[in-house]
Amino acid sequence: MSVVVPDEILTVTRMTESEMRQEIAVMLFQREKLTLAQAGRFAGMYRVAFQHLLASRCIPVHYGVEDFEQDIQNLRERGRL
Repeated sequence: MSVVVPDEILTVTRMTESEMRQEIAVMLFQREKLTLAQAGRFAGMYRVAFQHLLASRCIPVHYGVEDFEQDIQNLRERGRL
């Protein structure tokens, strides 16, 4: 599924498409609709960069079992575990 944000909305909010994606990702993460990994992917950011974005806004990171399992899987795929 694709979501189209009209240029008018980006103009009115004075945001780039990337900034809009980040804002949506932060909001969905705060509402616990997305995990940390999912929100980072949605925002188009590496997880650490997304964590820094959250920290800059004083938003606590919820690091749950699903996030831990995803980290383990990523490490296995990269041959680091």
